[in-house]
Amino acid sequence: MASIEDLPIRTELKGLTAYGAPRIDVPVRLHTNENPYPLPDGLVDEILAGLGPVLRGLNRYPDRDAVALRTALAKHVEAGTGLPLSERRIWAANGSNEVIQQLLQAFGGPGRTALGFEPSYAVHREIARSTGTGWISAPRAEDFTVSVDASRAAIAEHRPDVVFLTAPNNPTGNGLSPDTVSALYDAAQAAGPALVILDEAYVDFQRTPSALPLIEDRPLLVVVRTLSKGLGLAGLRLGYLVGTAAIVDAVQLVRLPYHLSAPAQAIALTVLEHAPALLANVGRITAERDRMVRALVAAGYEVTASEANFVQFGRFRDSHRAWREITARGALVRDSGVPSWLRVSVGTPEENDVFLAAVRERLP
Repeated sequence: MASIEDLPIRTELKGLTAYGAPRIDVPVRLHTNENPYPLPDGLVDEILAGLGPVLRGLNRYPDRDAVALRTALAKHVEAGTGLPLSERRIWAANGSNEVIQQLLQAFGGPGRTALGFEPSYAVHREIARSTGTGWISAPRAEDFTVSVDASRAAIAEHRPDVVFLTAPNNPTGNGLSPDTVSALYDAAQAAGPALVILDEAYVDFQRTPSALPLIEDRPLLVVVRTLSKGLGLAGLRLGYLVGTAAIVDAVQLVRLPYHLSAPAQAIALTVLEHAPALLANVGRITAERDRMVRALVAAGYEVTASEANFVQFGRFRDSHRAWREITARGALVRDSGVPSWLRVSVGTPEENDVFLAAVRERLP
């Protein structure tokens, strides 16, 4: 039987493995940064009732421009930021990853480069590779923050076509101030021009104010968000960008026709009507995050400053061995590839107790 190495795939893909997180049958899974709280029964019933007409029309294609959904997302963003928006400045796709893929299809590609400050979300690099965009890794400071001076220097040296910023950063959890975003945007334009993608997947948990209002006078700044985390819709796969109408027009040049299914659009519309109630869970999650940080420090671990729904903790002489030992004690965490560190998602209080018991048994 032929293996992938026997196929005439692109040269740069040979020898690589697909991105993914292990799914191991353990009592507690805290490795993929999911919201631990399911949708309430009343909302599920409302979604099911609303899906009837949608399912009866599945013989027809969905709205390929998702205008109603984009309008609802614009109102959702406006409610959270006070920034008036129209659907012309919103674009939605199958998770924030597809949004980023479309952005790199439009603004990256062969002969162009993207720069990210690592360690950071590994999928940014993966999507760059899949779109033929060159990847440049710029370092973070020792505490995993982004140094404005060092980052300006990296941008000036490499002159990338696309710059990735993350707020908060995955897997380290660090926030990013609007002043830093503004400074690095200016650096990117001085060296570029360059599209600056601010990935705010975990913004609902962030203490630092969002930099989204900066888009008003920065035409090459685009903010990418998701419904997976704060609203607890990871299984729906729906993300969106906020930017100029011109950027929305650009990604429509590369999107696949009818890329968002009719059921996905309908479910998201219903959930967005209940967004304020669902976001009440954010306070529960951040309180548990802070409790976990205190408990980890008390047990002798180091933690990085987290503004997300996960915590990076260490330091380990052998982080992969530590991962195996914690998993064996019933709690699956993430070995995200940062030497000496592991990452744990915030679960329910009961799930977090299982994790904390496991790490207390296995000291760093």
